[in-house]
Amino acid sequence: MTRARVLLAASAALMTGLLTALVSTAAADAAPGPTDYVALGDSYSSGTGTGDYQPDSGDCRRSDSAYPSLWANSHAVGSFSFTACNGATTQDVRNDQLGPLSDRTGLVTVSAGGNDAGFSRILRSCVFPASDADCDAAVDTGISYVNNTLPGNLDRLYQDIKAKAPKASIVVVGYPRLFERDVCPFSFSLHKRDSLNHAADELDRVVAARARAAGSTFADPRPAFTGHGICGQDPWINQLNPADPVESYHPTVDGHARGYLPTVNKATGNLLTR
Repeated sequence: MTRARVLLAASAALMTGLLTALVSTAAADAAPGPTDYVALGDSYSSGTGTGDYQPDSGDCRRSDSAYPSLWANSHAVGSFSFTACNGATTQDVRNDQLGPLSDRTGLVTVSAGGNDAGFSRILRSCVFPASDADCDAAVDTGISYVNNTLPGNLDRLYQDIKAKAPKASIVVVGYPRLFERDVCPFSFSLHKRDSLNHAADELDRVVAARARAAGSTFADPRPAFTGHGICGQDPWINQLNPADPVESYHPTVDGHARGYLPTVNKATGNLLTR
């Protein structure tokens, strides 16, 4: 009986050890390791509008309050390269921002397309004393570009990113609507605001379609920003700032922390646990 009990105890200990090893191995396999993260894009990624910029970023206006920095600071990141730049077009991203990409890159975020379509010019065309008709004409020109020319620009950008970072999960980040429909003390009529929001929707529609065609994930910030546009009770987007026009119509610190970061967290949650 004593020998049998010893053998039984030894077998039980061996099984326990094997099960512990299997569980530990499975947990290690499931847990994502540190991610090499590269953040590309235009002003909506660089953090223009937050008012506090990295001293060495110059006119690119990269901010530690922008969603790429916030994401990197709240996740297990092996390396973080932040090359997004205020004013960048899709061609600028291709020419100037792809250097940090490699086959070790695990995550890429990118926002681009708004500057290709001239949305800053469109906004200027809609400011008082411009008429609703003037604003509509500028919006229609921008939407025509978005539908007819921008898709090819986006395809080339996403192809270049994939070629340089073949193992990366690519998250294409969209744009929020800029305005609420509440009573507005600023120089935008309800008609202009609706027209500009429609332009943002068209831009996001095309960006989302090309992102998905490229096998990337589209992160749509519009749900998170609902109720927080210009003319809302709690705006997360800067109104026109004559003292520093570049800050105008860009997300604030809250826009990045409470709008963009949750949007990107949602998009990357499943990608980084595969």
